[in-house]
Amino acid sequence: MHTRKEQMEAFGRFLDVLDELRDKCPWDRKQTNESLRPNTIEETYELCDALMKDDKKDICKELGDVLLHVAFYAKIASETGDFDMKDVCDRLCDKLIFRHPHVFGEVQADTPEKVSENWEQIKMKEKDGNKMVLSGVPSALPSLIKAYRIQDKARNVGFDWEDRKDIWKKVKEEISEFEVEVENMDKDKAEAEFGDVMFSLINAARLYKINPDNALERTNQKFIRRFNYVEEHTIKEGVNLKDMTLEEMDALWNEAKKKGL
Repeated sequence: MHTRKEQMEAFGRFLDVLDELRDKCPWDRKQTNESLRPNTIEETYELCDALMKDDKKDICKELGDVLLHVAFYAKIASETGDFDMKDVCDRLCDKLIFRHPHVFGEVQADTPEKVSENWEQIKMKEKDGNKMVLSGVPSALPSLIKAYRIQDKARNVGFDWEDRKDIWKKVKEEISEFEVEVENMDKDKAEAEFGDVMFSLINAARLYKINPDNALERTNQKFIRRFNYVEEHTIKEGVNLKDMTLEEMDALWNEAKKKGL
């Protein structure tokens, strides 16, 4: 691995390259916070995809793309005199030190759970922090991740199940209520109850230390692999998927399962 000096030199070179691009490249010169935002979201998801695949080479590449966006926003702000990369780093360091008194102070926190609880309590006390517990959850988060963060923040102030096994009664209750509204053919109420089902399942995942977003993505990727196997087989046989029976597709699906796909 590289020394800290080498890393700092590389970071300085990166900032120099960004300055050059901002000054001389027509595309980079016209970018704004608003124009970069959609690309930032895309780059973040691409990094998440690489992380899920544990592709080290791709992770390194995507981290660079995300870093570019962080520095680009700071560069734009420096041009208007609002802040620059030094301010971003200084504010982050100050926040990390303040929120980790168990590392930089005298507070005791021996478990990740205790650290997380302290973190939320410290945030609420900060001068410019969030006054309401849930106000720190970004509204733009995908709904599944947002539900997990809402529940986790509530847990940090003591609003949680005393025994995690009790969650299963709640899950079954929500499923029953959903089934009732489906039978009643009330789409609006069924949708609301289905949301409750998902929220309770996400809660169960959290209580059993499972990341629901990662879990769902693993299932997504598994489905893609198996469905692709079915489709690739039909292409080789010169058959259209639409012309196959469900039983024929199920047989190929089970083949894919046996192959460990």
